[in-house]
Amino acid sequence: MIEDLTEQQAAAKLAADGFNDVPEPTFNFFKAVVSRLWEPSAWILEGALVIEVVLGKEIQAGFIALMLVFAAVNGAIQSRRAALVLQELAHQLTPTSSVRRAGHWQLIDAKALVVGDLISLQVGSVIPADIRVLTNPIHTDESSITGESVAVSHTPGETAFAGTMVVAGETLARVLATGSHSRAGKTVSLINQNNAPGHLQRLLGKIIGYLALLDSALALIIVGIALIRHADMIQMLPFLAMLFIVTIPIAMPSSFAVANSVEARELSRQRILVSELTGIQEAANLNLLLVDKTGTITTNQPQVVQFKNLSARSDHQLLRLAASATDSRHPSVVDQAIVNFAHRYQLKRLPQQEFKPFDASVGYGEAPTVVRVRIGALSRLYELTTQQPALAIDQLDLTRGRSVAVMINNVLQGVLILQDQPRPDSAAALKRIQHRGVKTIMLTGDNLKTAQAVADAVGLKGQVVSYQTFKTHSRPLAQVAGIAEVVPENKLAIVKAMQRAGYVVGMTGDGVNDAPALKQSEVGIAVDNATDLAKRSAKFVLLTGGLTNILTILDSGHRVYQRMLTWTITKLTRTVELTVLLTIGYLWLDYVPLSLNAMVLVAILNDLVTLVLGTDRTTIRHRPEQWDMPRLSKIAGFLATGWTAVGVGLIVWLHGLGLSAGQLSTSLYVYLIFSAMLTILMTRTSGPFWRGRPSRAVGLTVGLNCLLTIGLASSGWGVPAISGWLTLIVIVLVLMTGIGLTVAGDLWRRLTK
Repeated sequence: MIEDLTEQQAAAKLAADGFNDVPEPTFNFFKAVVSRLWEPSAWILEGALVIEVVLGKEIQAGFIALMLVFAAVNGAIQSRRAALVLQELAHQLTPTSSVRRAGHWQLIDAKALVVGDLISLQVGSVIPADIRVLTNPIHTDESSITGESVAVSHTPGETAFAGTMVVAGETLARVLATGSHSRAGKTVSLINQNNAPGHLQRLLGKIIGYLALLDSALALIIVGIALIRHADMIQMLPFLAMLFIVTIPIAMPSSFAVANSVEARELSRQRILVSELTGIQEAANLNLLLVDKTGTITTNQPQVVQFKNLSARSDHQLLRLAASATDSRHPSVVDQAIVNFAHRYQLKRLPQQEFKPFDASVGYGEAPTVVRVRIGALSRLYELTTQQPALAIDQLDLTRGRSVAVMINNVLQGVLILQDQPRPDSAAALKRIQHRGVKTIMLTGDNLKTAQAVADAVGLKGQVVSYQTFKTHSRPLAQVAGIAEVVPENKLAIVKAMQRAGYVVGMTGDGVNDAPALKQSEVGIAVDNATDLAKRSAKFVLLTGGLTNILTILDSGHRVYQRMLTWTITKLTRTVELTVLLTIGYLWLDYVPLSLNAMVLVAILNDLVTLVLGTDRTTIRHRPEQWDMPRLSKIAGFLATGWTAVGVGLIVWLHGLGLSAGQLSTSLYVYLIFSAMLTILMTRTSGPFWRGRPSRAVGLTVGLNCLLTIGLASSGWGVPAISGWLTLIVIVLVLMTGIGLTVAGDLWRRLTK
């Protein structure tokens, strides 16, 4: 008998050594600011700042310094905000551990483990502390600490490390080191803070490339004309630097992290944890959901409703042997159902000489007692039986539930039928998910009859097909309600097949062998009773049962999509408008029609609104979204053409009035700010902008930007002053243009439908 700790001993060690956790380093705001002053985007501005100081232009240098400080401080604030959300979510994803204390096995939070604890590990366990293997060899994935994906073997007596995962074998183990004393340091966090970019970020990365090409082309035109005119190129350098800074969203990745982290915090309030932020934006594009039947559609509380004895043994003898082959350390719901059924007849397990837990790759688990007992999938054990049972399998009523076979000494001896009822909310939730344009297919290891009965009960329309039929015979997906006789490793193949067919795939899962498919799918969702490995592989972890929370994930994805759509169209429109106006103005007027100070103000005030777009009200559309780049380009091109044409007309009119270069610059500054603010209001809603009320933060920021712009233009602080009448004329011109573009855009949409 391997010794374990008592509760009193464990409590004393916990008080002395502390939790199995590592305190996270505090966020250093000063370092975060300094780091943002030493990166390529900052170098461009810093070079422009040096040039302005050398030229003796203190005011312009001051405005560039303001831009630098604003960008650095704002970046640090947003990084801290995102880091706090991710840390908060990480703490909620603490794994559990099976530990024996005072002779009793129990599940506890891994952070409560202490040195000397006796724990049980099986396939899929995340090793929660440095341990010594005691009973059987195991294979572990140590890529989290070594970077190597090849499994490492550990025999009894050897040490395995915290944060690694058991990929084969099961063993008892002794805890050697916890918390900061373990090799891996912090191991209890399952959050993945280094996410690969999603579809949306990759698309906007392309947009940045297009904007850089546009800027480069216009910069070459301006430089070429300046050289022809023998202009002072030193004077042009700060302007060219600011042109790139204003038009190219260098801070886009951090902005996206913040936008997603806002939704991650909201989802956590709804009992949904986000372990990969890109999953939120992918949820808006989701058009196919693969739903694991057990534990998601059903309650995952099966009960034995029928027991067929196919042997010469008595029912009680056979049932006691079946209960003796269940897992006492990590009981599955099937194990628990069989044990509960045996308890009805006051039957207790026989001592287990050796135990091998259920392995999906072979289809059964086994425990030698007085005889060799296996319990597992009926189809698998029926193949292995060396003697045909008295009752043919097709005579069993398999529509009642899941079938679990009992084999003794290589002979099929009995069948238990387990019934798992659908959750009360499953039918309604599935109907709402499908109403959102998401095709839903049930995946189950059950036989065809059982699976079809469940699909019909929850309103999934179509036929349930076997995995072999699905793999070999193509049929319209609309006709498929579910795929039966699926073993866990088939799920990855199904996900990949659907992705090759062009679907954005979501999947729910809970088991060890679900992990690869959860990782592969764009929207992997681990349900509330999932294993630690499944949670680590998924992008979302549900803390409550059922399908209703999937609708919450869809809503969150649509909100991010709509806000980023507003950002994208507005950014494209503003960039084209600004660069083309400045280029045309320079070619015609022989000077840049917007001062450096005004350009800095345009950049800062536009970024202020961008920061609060993540809080904006949105309209959730009941269909999967698609990033249609040609359509976005048409919308942005339409708006940019309108604003630019009116802006050119404004420059011509103002120049004709004989205004100075400074006054023309301030007038254009007012026009650019008000047109940018109105473009945000226009693109955030599909209807007229005056009917869609923005969030308080967006409305307040837009209003403050407009008031600040009017105040600066009137007072002459930082930019040359212009008359109140001229400011009013420019504002009225912007409003009239915005109304005209809204009406024309609505007419265009109707004609092109």
